[in-house]
Amino acid sequence: MKGGSVRIGLLGTGPWARIAYAPALSGHPELEFTGVWGRRKEAAGELAGEYGIRPYPDVDALLADVDAVAIALPPSVQASLAVRAARAGRHLLLDKPLALTSEDGRGVVEAAEETGVASVVFFTTRFGVETAGWIAEQAVEDGWFTGSAQWLGAVFSGDSPFAASPWRHEKGALWDVGPHALSVLLPVLGDVEQVEAAVHGPGDTVHLVLTHTGGASSTVTLSLTAPAHAAGVSVELRGEAGVTTLPERSDGPVPALARAADALLAAARTGRPHPCDAAFGLRVVEVLEAAETQLRSVLDGE
Repeated sequence: MKGGSVRIGLLGTGPWARIAYAPALSGHPELEFTGVWGRRKEAAGELAGEYGIRPYPDVDALLADVDAVAIALPPSVQASLAVRAARAGRHLLLDKPLALTSEDGRGVVEAAEETGVASVVFFTTRFGVETAGWIAEQAVEDGWFTGSAQWLGAVFSGDSPFAASPWRHEKGALWDVGPHALSVLLPVLGDVEQVEAAVHGPGDTVHLVLTHTGGASSTVTLSLTAPAHAAGVSVELRGEAGVTTLPERSDGPVPALARAADALLAAARTGRPHPCDAAFGLRVVEVLEAAETQLRSVLDGE
């Protein structure tokens, strides 16, 4: 894949596909938004009609007509379809979390490696202009002592488009917003060496204590059930360079996803993996899985 427009298909027709993926793919100057497949044929037809593209009743038929796929589906569904697409030789624009088990995530990584396709996982904060720049600046600083991340949402109240999401209700904040927090902390503080503690708070809130290979420790608080007026995101780092905090993003998900598509195109054309590839997505899943195991052991009284 060297030049010219790249044909890309979309798997998924839910709120995130409509809010972010479809507008980002259709507006990208180097992508030819070719078609859409969804688990509900009526929804696929409706979304396809909005963008003047073809609705596909069959995944394999869509894969035969494109060079890459973007997947906006629940993680348990995404993993198997990503493997299927990779084995068909299609580059992968994926969402977080990559999967809900490390076994499923490893399957995606292995399929991508075996076929040589490029992959990018869309961790929103990693592709915001201000936030991506801030992460890159902190990653080259030495001497970080500790970090603190809070990702607090009020997803199940008000008019959130994700209020009825079954997988979010089942898996909670750990799996929905936990990937965002880890996507910021890992490139700066180093890989997670150990999940030292994982405990429950109110609602689906969880608190994590992590140690990192760079020598720093971090604390993470995650929730989808925070009071609306208490919701928000903050990341603070402290070390020899002083104290710094994650800036607010000025752009929405569509420009950020367009930059993720840029990253996928660059990885496909150069053969150089992006830092947010499927392998990084798998590492995030492994950390979340370790935290979930600890949370379960607390509930079981071990």
